[in-house]
Amino acid sequence: MDTIDLRSDTVTQPTEEMRAAMAAAPVGDDVFGEDPTVNALEALAADMVGKEAAVFVPSGTMGNLIAVMAHTQKGDAIILEGESHTYRFEVGGVAAVAGVLPLPVAGVRGYVPPGTVREAVRGPNIHIAPPRLLCLENTHNRSGGTPFGPQEMDAVTGVARELGLAVHLDGARIFNAAVACGVPAPALTRGVDSVMFCVSKALSAPVGSLVCGSGEFVARARRFRKMVGGGMRQAGIIAAAGIVALRTMVERLADDHVNARRLGEGLAGLAGLRIDPEQVRTNMVVVELRPPMVASELAARLRAEGVLVSVMGPSAFRLVTHRHITREMVDAAVAAFRRALPVSPEGFPAAG
Repeated sequence: MDTIDLRSDTVTQPTEEMRAAMAAAPVGDDVFGEDPTVNALEALAADMVGKEAAVFVPSGTMGNLIAVMAHTQKGDAIILEGESHTYRFEVGGVAAVAGVLPLPVAGVRGYVPPGTVREAVRGPNIHIAPPRLLCLENTHNRSGGTPFGPQEMDAVTGVARELGLAVHLDGARIFNAAVACGVPAPALTRGVDSVMFCVSKALSAPVGSLVCGSGEFVARARRFRKMVGGGMRQAGIIAAAGIVALRTMVERLADDHVNARRLGEGLAGLAGLRIDPEQVRTNMVVVELRPPMVASELAARLRAEGVLVSVMGPSAFRLVTHRHITREMVDAAVAAFRRALPVSPEGFPAAG
């Protein structure tokens, strides 16, 4: 039985073209700025999101951290959405390493309304940490891969400008957002001072992320990359896969979105599950379970059926489509859910 792995698009394998490019990549010492393949990837990445420069980092978490460090000083405050990846899933690095105070605010499906930003920024006060930075996320992971279009991004970044805040965008899946909104990526990043995106998720490269912004900002970020241990040497071997990813894998993200929508529609009709297919706009499907069903128990049943899912909490999990998930696998996953679900929610074992 072939496994249908819907846990994350991070499970994607590099393409044969990527493997060939990695084997043939010219390399040098990247800390000295002498790796030609890394330099080429950074130039391509900056151009694709409409920024002046970029720096290659091992992970998106490191990318977000060094961006925060480059925008702030210890004792500053940063505003971010309360369900954002940077706040919830990056081990508290902005506090522990960057030394800034995170100020979480409530979003609307992950979007931070301009009015919420205004409310979060108080005037100068000797008693509070001065807010310096607004962190946004597009697409928004915990909200089921929700994308935000140019109007939404321009509205919130415009208010940040008025309030004197710099803006960093966790754009781990920014190309999913661009494809879903039918716009080029720079239309979503034009109002931000920096953006991080990953090549290791649905773009299928094996490792790596890019942090992009002005030349001055990237120079600071590069120094902080070294400080937190991200200085790499002959990194062109992995950067080569990132170049192929950006040149060949962006347009095909639309296939993942179609498959995710099909998956959401297929699951929406099953008893005991709460899904709104209209909210499935990129490559993620969030499934909520009706009590007394328990996500970990259903996930175990699905695993026995050959389907892997990511548990988000006691009563929810996330499904992510990617290039290894076909239309036929989507239909097989729906059938597996049908077999794994009890006849009625009341027939499901309760937690504890």
